[in-house]
Amino acid sequence: MHFFFSDAHLGLGQPAASRQREQAVLRFLRMVGQQGAESLFIVGDLFDYWFDYRTVIPRQFVRTLAAIAELVDAGVRVEYVIGNHDFGHRDFFQNELGVAVHTGDLATTIAGRRCYISHGDGKAFNDTGYLILKKILRARASNALFRAIHPDLGIGLAMWASQRSRDYTSQKNYEAKRLDSEKPGESDGLYAFAEKKILQEGFQLVVMGHSHAPRRVELDGGTYINLGAWLKDRYYLRLSDDELIFQPFAL
Repeated sequence: MHFFFSDAHLGLGQPAASRQREQAVLRFLRMVGQQGAESLFIVGDLFDYWFDYRTVIPRQFVRTLAAIAELVDAGVRVEYVIGNHDFGHRDFFQNELGVAVHTGDLATTIAGRRCYISHGDGKAFNDTGYLILKKILRARASNALFRAIHPDLGIGLAMWASQRSRDYTSQKNYEAKRLDSEKPGESDGLYAFAEKKILQEGFQLVVMGHSHAPRRVELDGGTYINLGAWLKDRYYLRLSDDELIFQPFAL
């Protein structure tokens, strides 16, 4: 059995609200372990900001990190496709937690299905501005400069960069129908991207997040899932050889 979720944005908002959201994530992670999962896919923006140094990581997320470590220790394969808010990974997740971290999209086979997994950032139409910002923020030189300053300042800058990304993406209309179609999808490109992957490239399942709008669309030959966000709806995907279940997590 394989599980997928995205966009928990831990650290966003007031501390009490973030802690409450983290408690929901922790219950979900416990459920994943109790159901004997084979793998868990974190499809970006688990944190609203993340930056790890050689010896320092953000302190607020210790409970979530411990829960992920417990899953890995129990034999669950955890794969993390980073998003536009939690891109500041160095090697902590890989070396200390045993998590596979993917800095780009992931094409793989899961439960006999050809799957394409992407956070979804950069897939919007006319997204040149974001793609330039993404290249600058994720450049090796930029990360080296971040790590050359004190972590208190560096993590503060990571929070600032996260807010700039939010200011940009909040202007996108992800929930509207495509302008050239009556099919449900995103006018800003996520649906069009998934449609191409399924209809033209033969993928049977495309999973994304980023839009914060949970959605399941059946296409000829495959399924597009947008996982939404844990800010409100808290959807997750459960995939096995004989079922595909997309539903809110019952607290």
